[in-house]
Amino acid sequence: MSAASTGRTESTLGWTREGIAERVAQDIPNGSYVNLGIGIPELVARYVPAGRTLVYHTENGLLGMGPSPAAGQGDPELINAGKRRVSMMPGAAFFDQATSFAMIRGGHLDLSVLGALQVAANGDLANWSTGADDAIPAVGGAMDLVAGVKRVFVMTTHVTKEGAPKLVERCTYPLTGRGVVTRVYSDLAVIDVTPKGFKLVELAPGVAFDFVQERTGAPILRPTPRTGA
Repeated sequence: MSAASTGRTESTLGWTREGIAERVAQDIPNGSYVNLGIGIPELVARYVPAGRTLVYHTENGLLGMGPSPAAGQGDPELINAGKRRVSMMPGAAFFDQATSFAMIRGGHLDLSVLGALQVAANGDLANWSTGADDAIPAVGGAMDLVAGVKRVFVMTTHVTKEGAPKLVERCTYPLTGRGVVTRVYSDLAVIDVTPKGFKLVELAPGVAFDFVQERTGAPILRPTPRTGA
């Protein structure tokens, strides 16, 4: 299916940034302890389904982080790791950064949601670079997060601004972690990382499988057809 055949331009196909965040939020179990990365992952907190309670951790020393206040509001000393002002939920706790990373490295967080420059078919993650103008300039706490949490979700556009695939056979950027990504949420699809490589979970509205495969730098397995009633 081409962009023309859907009556939409390629730039409007699939999910918006907010749509990706809402789709991610649907998959986070109630009661999870979650670390949201800098940038687009921060949007996930806006879309948690009614009836679910998630506990947000930020590596600069807050457990029970609440949503960002309106522009110009909030305490300038109450910030997340991306220096964005946040609020705190009832029962929230502050601690030093050493304790924060002990939580991460000790396996006490259920999930980390991060952005990416590249994800490889074997689950390798590259989300920082010393060269790209718009990239995070150092790996920071992401290396600990991907090694210490139970699952890693990646939120990203499916291709770069130049149209190059971000889901690839092998990463060419410096690695944040090897074999760490569980699932990728792009503007075009939800894709699992399996022992056999990328596997489609769900296509974004109006997007065909072949359209996604053409924009992916590695094969994507189709879901196994269901049998029986």
